[in-house]
Amino acid sequence: MLAGMKNRAKRKKQENIQWGRSLIITGILIFLIVAASFGVTKYISHMEEERSFERLYEEAGNLADSIEKYAENDREELEMLSVMISQYSDLSSPELWDFLNSYNNVGMMSHVEILLPGDVVLTRSGESIDAGGLLSFEEEAARGAHITDRETDIVHKDTYVARHYVPVRWDGEIIAMLYGVIPLGEIPEGVSLNPYGGKGAIYIIDGKTGDFLIDTWHIGQSGNMWEFGGREMAPGYNDDQLKQGIIDGESNYVVFVSKTTGEYLYFYYEPMEINEWRIAVSVPESVVFESARAINGILNAFLVFELVCFVVYFLWMAWYVRNVTGEKQKRLDVINHMYNVERLLFNAHEKRKNVYAALEKLGDIIGAEKVSFWALEADKWYLWEEGKQACERRKNGVRKGVRKLIAFFAAGNEEYESGIEKEFREMFPVKEMPGIDNVIAVPVEGMEGQICGILAACNLKNSHEQIALLKNMRLSFSMFCNNLKNYTDIQEQGDRDTLTGLYNRNRYEKELPEIYAQHKGSLACVYIDANGLRETNNTKGHDYGDEMLRIIGREIKNYFDTKYIYRTGGDEFVLFIPGGDEENLTRRSKELKRALSVEDYSISVGIRSDRNISSISLLIKEAEQRMYREKKEYYNGTFGTDGSCQGEISHS
Repeated sequence: MLAGMKNRAKRKKQENIQWGRSLIITGILIFLIVAASFGVTKYISHMEEERSFERLYEEAGNLADSIEKYAENDREELEMLSVMISQYSDLSSPELWDFLNSYNNVGMMSHVEILLPGDVVLTRSGESIDAGGLLSFEEEAARGAHITDRETDIVHKDTYVARHYVPVRWDGEIIAMLYGVIPLGEIPEGVSLNPYGGKGAIYIIDGKTGDFLIDTWHIGQSGNMWEFGGREMAPGYNDDQLKQGIIDGESNYVVFVSKTTGEYLYFYYEPMEINEWRIAVSVPESVVFESARAINGILNAFLVFELVCFVVYFLWMAWYVRNVTGEKQKRLDVINHMYNVERLLFNAHEKRKNVYAALEKLGDIIGAEKVSFWALEADKWYLWEEGKQACERRKNGVRKGVRKLIAFFAAGNEEYESGIEKEFREMFPVKEMPGIDNVIAVPVEGMEGQICGILAACNLKNSHEQIALLKNMRLSFSMFCNNLKNYTDIQEQGDRDTLTGLYNRNRYEKELPEIYAQHKGSLACVYIDANGLRETNNTKGHDYGDEMLRIIGREIKNYFDTKYIYRTGGDEFVLFIPGGDEENLTRRSKELKRALSVEDYSISVGIRSDRNISSISLLIKEAEQRMYREKKEYYNGTFGTDGSCQGEISHS
């Protein structure tokens, strides 16, 4: 009896030691997870900050390119007008000003005016205004064609403008200076760039004076950057370096406190190719870390879930230490496997191989030879078979057996189980699921209660006992379906042109290597350009131009049967037709042109087909050159009676 008491005390002591070790290990694991969570959170914030700087750099560069292109186009328009003006002996002629007044709101210019010798300005109606002391004909003529910095408007003294000058010559002498008036304080109409979806701000700053030419952060104000005084900078940044960097025309990032909102502004600036102008873009800290906070929220929720799991695990371990059996160990292994399945599915929408790994683990848990999951909304079937490499077996519509299962579960049934061949063959024909002895399946519901997937297993040793395990996995697969749908939608939106619904340039550049690799044996390129888009936008408005592009995009899809259709630029479309021949494609392009002519639209088309292609870039370039030759023929002509330019031009 005494020996028995000693043995029980010894076992009790061993159990307490094992329990204490489990407690310590669990505490260490919880601490490591919490520490890892904080580390991941800090890392995500750092990555979001780096991504913010990169995005500011890209958007500032794109905006600078757009404004510089507008200035270049304005210069061409003004030079054309100066040639026409030189043909008039009377520059105040009503006929001349009727024509000049039609150039309202062209590019960055609101209207045009003429500066004459003696510092006299002819305004919109040919009215003369003495601009002495404000403008100097001699100084502006000496500079030739140029854009001024911030100046005062002649009529509205409290309004700031910039002037785009070109000389008007007669017999080699400058007889006047034609200039377009550029209103300051707002982005020119048509420059469709909204940093961070409109949550950021855009600035154009004169590097010599610090004057704001454009400031969308302080709407309605036209101030000076240096007059704001010193800024409270984030650690590691210096206000003097910011000022000197703008003066010297550097490109750099800074972070400082906004005097308007009190929060940090992430600010990037770089030089422009116009005078000493600098382009800058800023975004509030709350916007920069918006995604990071959302991700951190998910991580925190997952951390809580992890902690709950550890608490459950801890309580279960207390019971396990006192009741050590082989069955309990087996159940512990099952829980660990299920946890691993959930962890694999957590990011399986990005790492597709995790789906197959999850199915394989699930097959090990329930002892099945085959485990499959149908993701209905994504139209994908993932299958794992014992002894075979797991892979995506189908991708072409919902099969007959699956449709029957959907109807079965839609009728209110929560599970399907059958070990009778005649019975399950009515549900699944042999050609769909060969070599099966029994089947169990459960529906997976989405966030809104709809059936988004079906989880099934075949050839189980004890199918009835495993249905509960399959049901327990439904939430994980539901989260996978939801993540997969959101991930696919985001990718699709990022690859689509919002105006025409066609693939955009991002998708174009991403798929070029794939198209070349798959179809370099025989491939045709069709290069299409919408004729007269700029003239349409200038004369009829951008809404009309947008409708023109929508209809052209729609008709291109109707007349060319290919999935490779891209809108690569403002008025340019590129198509790839594997195995296409030029004769057939030329016929289709003619039919397309006839259909568009009914809508009073015109396009230029270049087609190039080749075999054993050595360079897809060369194929595209040849199609583009053919399009330009056709476009050049379209634009050949002279000035029309309505004032539109029909002469020979070149578009890039």
